[in-house]
Amino acid sequence: MRPPAPSASSKPPAARLRVGFILANHFTLTAFSTFVDTLRLAADEGDGSRQIHSSWSVMSASGKPVRASCGVALLPQSELLAPGRFDYIAVIGGLLHKGSQIDAATAAYLKSAAAAGVPLIGVCTGSFVLARAGLMAGRPCCVSWYHHRDLIDEFDDVTPVSDRIFLDDGDRITCSGGAGAADLAAMLVQRHIGGSSARKSLNVLLFDAPRPASSTQPAPPYVLQGASERVRRATLLMEQNLAAPLPTTTIAARLDMSVRQLDRLFHTELGIGPASVYRAMRVEHGRWMLQGVGQSIADVASLTGFADAAHFSRAFRKQFGVSPSQWRQTAAPAASGAAERRIY
Repeated sequence: MRPPAPSASSKPPAARLRVGFILANHFTLTAFSTFVDTLRLAADEGDGSRQIHSSWSVMSASGKPVRASCGVALLPQSELLAPGRFDYIAVIGGLLHKGSQIDAATAAYLKSAAAAGVPLIGVCTGSFVLARAGLMAGRPCCVSWYHHRDLIDEFDDVTPVSDRIFLDDGDRITCSGGAGAADLAAMLVQRHIGGSSARKSLNVLLFDAPRPASSTQPAPPYVLQGASERVRRATLLMEQNLAAPLPTTTIAARLDMSVRQLDRLFHTELGIGPASVYRAMRVEHGRWMLQGVGQSIADVASLTGFADAAHFSRAFRKQFGVSPSQWRQTAAPAASGAAERRIY
């Protein structure tokens, strides 16, 4: 006897979260793998990995394998599919200066997706891909502190945001990359599938809990790791603006604080005011630059925001007890192998 045909009710439900991926040449494998694994673990019960609650497809205009920055090549699953099939299209970026990140057909596809109203996601330097396609003009863009200066140098119509892990700007979402891609994916899972699925994904990936978009990026070497989030965010802003120092009023405004509150916070946690910390960071950065060749002390002074070499030299001597030229002659060779440039 022939078994009865399955009823319409037994048909698997349509995925509630559909993401299309585009991998840039030399993409960052970690950013892609943590993003897609967060979706995978939320897509099915247990560890079945069936694309039930969420679905994804890695697309390519050429169909050829795409090489990650680590050298691993990944074969796309499909051609460029109709943008309307997805809730989001995510571009995973990677190395910036290794030639073209995407081809003309893919750039045209992203423009058509934007015109169709499909939200676009730039992960790691995927935000640069979107900006180069003219899709980030006039918008804030979350980028790693490591690429903050790269974004400023290339685009004058994009506002860099480097003190958080990702930024949701409606139909544009940008993420600094790395482990932050998992937090971004978890936010999408929570939005479309539910909080329990998001927690399950992150727990299996051994993350303690989802971090909100406003979480501070891990600090570069200048920033005191044990400081409060507001102090770390302030020092991140300082680190990103060493050549053209921000006024203390601007830093305080960025943190929704008064200058008096910011000054009190720095004195409480660090024992000195924000202006003193900022100056010390700039001098320390100058000391690091003096290890190189081909830059005069005047050049270093200019690149660290001092009016001239004399101002830089006075601040340098006060901080380190010797002049920049003396330090370059005696101490720089021994310090050239140092990995960190911390001021605290």
